[in-house]
Amino acid sequence: MVKMAALGEKQQGHRPGIYKQKNKGHKHGKHRTKGEIERENKGRVSVTALTKKQRKEQKKMDRRHKANQLRRNKKDMVLTEKRRLGSRDGPPHLVAVVSLHAGVDAGAVTKLLRGEGAGGIVHQERCISGISDSFGLILPRFKQRFTFLSQSTADMHSLLDVAKIADSLVFVLDSTEGWDTYGDYCLSCLFAQGLPSHALVCQGVSDLPVKKRVESRRALSKITEIRFPDSRLFPLDSEQDATLLLRHLGTQRQRKLGFRSRRSHLVAQHVTFTPNSPAEGTGGGPTGLGTLCVSGYVRGRPLRVDRLVHISGHGDFQLSQIDAPSDPLPLNITTARPAKPGKGGDVDMMDGGEDEAPVRVLMKADPSSRESLQAEAEVDPMDGEQTWPTESELLEAEEARKNKRVMKVPKGTSDYQAMWIVDEDEEENGDMDEESSDDDDDDMLDEAMDGEDEENNSQEPGSGCASEDEEEYEEEEEEEEEVCSTERTGADQRYDEHMDEAAEEEGLKRYREARANEMFPDEVDTPLDVAARVRFQRYRGLKSFRSSPWDPMENLPLNYSRIFQFQNFERTRHRILAEAAAEEEGAMVGWYVTLHIIDVPFSVMESVQSGRPLMLVSLLPHEQKMSVMHLLVRRHPSNTEPIKSKEELVFHCGFRRFRASPIFSQHTSADKHKMERFLRPDAPTVVSVYAPITFSPAGVLLFKQRNDGIQDLVATGSLLSCDPQRVVLKRIVLSGHPFKINRRSAVVRYMFFNRDDIMWFKPVELRTKWGRRGHIKEALGTHGHMKCVFDNQLRSQDTVLMNLYKRVYPRWTYDPYVPLPLPWVKREGTVEMDDLDME
Repeated sequence: MVKMAALGEKQQGHRPGIYKQKNKGHKHGKHRTKGEIERENKGRVSVTALTKKQRKEQKKMDRRHKANQLRRNKKDMVLTEKRRLGSRDGPPHLVAVVSLHAGVDAGAVTKLLRGEGAGGIVHQERCISGISDSFGLILPRFKQRFTFLSQSTADMHSLLDVAKIADSLVFVLDSTEGWDTYGDYCLSCLFAQGLPSHALVCQGVSDLPVKKRVESRRALSKITEIRFPDSRLFPLDSEQDATLLLRHLGTQRQRKLGFRSRRSHLVAQHVTFTPNSPAEGTGGGPTGLGTLCVSGYVRGRPLRVDRLVHISGHGDFQLSQIDAPSDPLPLNITTARPAKPGKGGDVDMMDGGEDEAPVRVLMKADPSSRESLQAEAEVDPMDGEQTWPTESELLEAEEARKNKRVMKVPKGTSDYQAMWIVDEDEEENGDMDEESSDDDDDDMLDEAMDGEDEENNSQEPGSGCASEDEEEYEEEEEEEEEVCSTERTGADQRYDEHMDEAAEEEGLKRYREARANEMFPDEVDTPLDVAARVRFQRYRGLKSFRSSPWDPMENLPLNYSRIFQFQNFERTRHRILAEAAAEEEGAMVGWYVTLHIIDVPFSVMESVQSGRPLMLVSLLPHEQKMSVMHLLVRRHPSNTEPIKSKEELVFHCGFRRFRASPIFSQHTSADKHKMERFLRPDAPTVVSVYAPITFSPAGVLLFKQRNDGIQDLVATGSLLSCDPQRVVLKRIVLSGHPFKINRRSAVVRYMFFNRDDIMWFKPVELRTKWGRRGHIKEALGTHGHMKCVFDNQLRSQDTVLMNLYKRVYPRWTYDPYVPLPLPWVKREGTVEMDDLDME
């Protein structure tokens, strides 16, 4: 027995069961004891251990004094900036007067502010180039100077440009209605862009009886508090009211707009154009280019001569030099007061001051350090090649290029005609290069299939017997037509004359597409005449949309070789904005300077001569280069028309204005984002577009131009980021129906129509509308039936779905030229998507 125990295995020890008593651990306050710390350190002393004196720990009173000092310094800085505006050290206070009702006149307000009883001295007339109703005003009592201009709301582009650069806006309201429909539309655009400091003014209250004045002001305040909850309403019927308004404008708190406070900008007060001579080598004679001299006050940040300037609505240009003429609106006017009105009567303000003080050249641009106008990267077609051709291969290619191309042409074709014939291979390659054809093939095929269905419905067998009945009822139909033609007179006929039938049909088609996409998101019918593996060859399946990998550098389009990309956009943005905030070189804020802008087309001068103001902004580094910009927008509630992806829209992004065809996608925190076919009305949407780089913050407005030239506000938002590697995936859903249902498997049909397509898409996972998941097991027969296995039994009313994805990119349709919009008119009738018939 002892021998067997020695040779046997060792006895197993006791193991505690589930009923083993477990005592609580000692609660030592979640910290180590001194002994544990000493045992762990083993005599070592931490290098980072500092005494209170070394750490400069302050007492409670010292910390309180330091906080008060910081608060006082910040308050002094804000007060200094506020007092500089309109003073001798800063630019004049720029005030734009805007009427929000068709029944009020902004000119009456400016006329009242010009009056001598208001306490100001009109120093200049027509001081803003392109605007007739503008003047400079000096208030010796407040030691401030103002520049007033009356901006019409008919030109929406000019109104938005003036609001971007004005220090204050004066809204003129009607004494009974406040603002009309168009005024409310203008306010929507201004609020979305960023509203500066403002004041509300109404006229005609003093004309009412004394008993009704209080009721009128109370009713008007109730209307205005919807848009302006904290604003005060100023009556403006006398010179005393004008003095109160001027005091309020000079002392009110200035709103800081991020996109203009970080950049140097100015409004043109005097503009001259000098055509380039042929000797300069720029071709100024034939092309109409020249040097544009723009005078104005520097605002925002100091202006450097080596930076590019952007003229709103015209493009980016370079500076050659900056001059410093005499200030046309000096605050100390004790001696020069009689001579100034004669000088300010003309738009040219430099001629009168040249006798008193010559024009000084502040700085000239250095061509070596000046910012380049290059907007696109240089495309190297050999950049992606793995091998470089040898010298012999280059000689052979040169000889082959010189030799005449041999191609098969029809008999009797001349050499000139043969040069216009393109080979089939070249056509195929061209089609593959065009991403627009790749991205829109689904829509084109769907439209073609819809057209075939309509033709088949119209050619039914029963339609042939109608020809016999036509002969019997010809006379009756002619009589009915004559009666109808006599009845359709008056208002109905005039209404139909203004109806655009093509636009109506296009709008109805777009509404039906949006409604179908809402009811059946991303569902696509599998074509019968084309194999699904060929039709959807650019698509792939994903196990999980959230976690499955997708390489952002895979199969990039050719347009990506033309754009610029940052290694870290946020880091570059913080660095450039910090450098701009610390900039102390160049023309300082408040100086009256003349900018010499080179190679400017004459169309800019024509725009000024036609009565539109000219706004200039100095661009930050890299802001002239093209990249993929992402904008976060939300659908404006006034617009109910469906906006399709890749539809041309008009963008107002910061100081820029351009046209482009964007794509829409969801706003999520994942690394892949699903494309939206239409702009969603109930959720924020990311708009991706090829555009020049702009550093946030910046407001964004999206307009859609009608066929008649009117631009409707579609969406508003802000600038999100600049990221060409943001992956936007277009999803299509193939649907099938269960034919035979077993316990865990089912026979599905109508998803594919041949055996090869089933074997091609066999690895892709299936799902159903009721939440079941499965996969294709095998194909049955040759007509598209397949056996599928699911995680649970299907219901008879369920639908089997397959998700396929491909990456999409915006279209390169960037156009900096935006046509002038016509005055906006509200659409009377709109079609609701819920009321549409889908059949």
